[in-house]
Amino acid sequence: MIKITLPDGAVREYEAGVSAIDIAKSISEGLARKVLAASVNGQVWDLSRPINEDAAFQLLTWNDLNGKSTFWHSSAHLMAEAIESMFPGVKFWVGPPLETGFYYDIDLGDNSIGEEDLRRLEVKMAELAKQSNPFLRKEISKADAVQLFTDKGDEYKLDLLSNLQDGGITLYTQGKFTDLCRGPHIPNTGFIKGIKLTNIAGAYWKGDEKNKMLTRIYGVTFPTTKELDEYLVLLEEAKKRDHRKIGKELELFAFSEKVGMGLPLWLPKGAMLRERLQQFLQKVQMESGYLPVITPHIGHKNLYVTSGHYEKYGKDSFQPIKTPQEGEEFFLKPMNCPHHCEIYKISPRSYKDLPLRLAEFGTVYRYEQHGELHGLTRVRGFTQDDAHLFCMPHQVKEEFKKVIDIVLYVLKSLDFPDFTAQISLRHKTDRAKYMGTDENWELAEQAIIEASAEKGLKTVIEYDEAAFYGPKLDFMVRDAIGRKWQLGTIQVDYNLPERFDLTYIGEDNAKHRPVMIHRAPFGSMERFIAVLIEHCAGKFPLWLAPTQVKLLPISDKFLPYTENVAQQLKNADIRVEIDDRNEKIGKKIRDTELAKIPLMLVIGEKEMNENKVAVRRQGKGDIGVQSIDEFIALVNEEVKTKRAIE
Repeated sequence: MIKITLPDGAVREYEAGVSAIDIAKSISEGLARKVLAASVNGQVWDLSRPINEDAAFQLLTWNDLNGKSTFWHSSAHLMAEAIESMFPGVKFWVGPPLETGFYYDIDLGDNSIGEEDLRRLEVKMAELAKQSNPFLRKEISKADAVQLFTDKGDEYKLDLLSNLQDGGITLYTQGKFTDLCRGPHIPNTGFIKGIKLTNIAGAYWKGDEKNKMLTRIYGVTFPTTKELDEYLVLLEEAKKRDHRKIGKELELFAFSEKVGMGLPLWLPKGAMLRERLQQFLQKVQMESGYLPVITPHIGHKNLYVTSGHYEKYGKDSFQPIKTPQEGEEFFLKPMNCPHHCEIYKISPRSYKDLPLRLAEFGTVYRYEQHGELHGLTRVRGFTQDDAHLFCMPHQVKEEFKKVIDIVLYVLKSLDFPDFTAQISLRHKTDRAKYMGTDENWELAEQAIIEASAEKGLKTVIEYDEAAFYGPKLDFMVRDAIGRKWQLGTIQVDYNLPERFDLTYIGEDNAKHRPVMIHRAPFGSMERFIAVLIEHCAGKFPLWLAPTQVKLLPISDKFLPYTENVAQQLKNADIRVEIDDRNEKIGKKIRDTELAKIPLMLVIGEKEMNENKVAVRRQGKGDIGVQSIDEFIALVNEEVKTKRAIE
């Protein structure tokens, strides 16, 4: 007999070899019909796989992230089966699940797939899904697997096999399709009802530009067609909110091939928006005892060798910058923390100096593949709202809680009320890719868990999501249409202080090692602004909008008075523009609405004679005629309280 521990702590006994689906049926037949996979000792398994030892156990449905992931991975196999049936002889690389949906990279040989073929593939997938073919798992020796894919002439699977060892190689078959895959999968294809193939793109094999270009097909599936229909409505709304589209329309940022892919150019209005966000956080930081620093855009290779970043990420950096001095190499700065460690070392530190909080809006550079670049959310040059806190071990939890307060203030001020704090820890057993001692990791992980609990955060724990040098707390934020984004992050680090030999003199007059906290409430300015644009659809709150007020004179006759009003508003630090075009007032209002400017002032005969302005709110229409002083007071009150004018 083996003991199965359920999520509520209840323990049930079963005979060794029991499957997850058998356990599900013993709990509830209704539940068993909904279950997609199971978590067994932290690993996701097929429902039919026998369990032969005591296990922590959880049944996974569509409502669980791992359940969705399994569903979408199985859907990728269903899509591959459909493609293979329509285009015999194609070869497949990898087909992983995504946060929403899946893709498969395919070598089509002499075939090609266009947008019109996607609809045909959807029909074929639906036909195959209705067959309710089971996903069958088969363990296979490496020699047999190599022989199988050699016979097929499949260089892609042979390449995958070169990195696998005997005892951990499995094939999965559903219907007439067999693939090298570690799984897991849902019980059968019949669970897949709503099917939509969304996009075709190119992707280099293994992400290497020197390799062959494969065809990547994206898709998404659901257990019901109703959920698919709801998703497609969401997708249309997301297209309207696309930050690349809105950024172009509002003249916020641009890209130039001559400057370089993934290197955004901030236009005047975008620069003003970014500057306002930076000033907002700088004020909060100053009030919280942070000290500003500035570091260079490049650093010596040895700096990143010392930090460990070169070993971990050297291949993902831009090529080194060589100088006339033999053997001297610099890198474009890929992160700010090593520079801040060197600033800490400039002067001897005492326990009286700690905590020391260093903050910088530091621009960093990381090489991303062409196909991975996406607007402002994935770029090659970006600015982090970075800060590094150096503190004594007993100060870690309190400092961590103070940083949480800053992140919560940022999210509240920018109207992101729906978020979950993800506690990202090491892998439970595989520690190879993490630096530092188990003792320090355990201290850091415990500090994050306790601080999050004491601040009353809604949290989830994710293993194998930590940074290589320490655990972290990531704020997973949902936007106005329900999409999830990772924004602010806080990380505890015992390792960089060790690697840089950072010390302070304690009360005992002996040297001690400080603890380092990495912190970025925005994450990066570029990605945060992209998310913010899509969250508010470009309708920024008044305090943040690049142009707060647009003045609309009805005719040139009222232009001198309009310019006088504009000057009074500028004197009150209100950002203002005048639409002095020779257009009808109706068109001016429509164009201002499309430009998403929060407030507009219509100025005609009555307003000029009475020294007043007619106020309109973006999306709401007229809100009344006011004196200029009344309007200035109203704007200042909203900016001060960050509340909308009702």
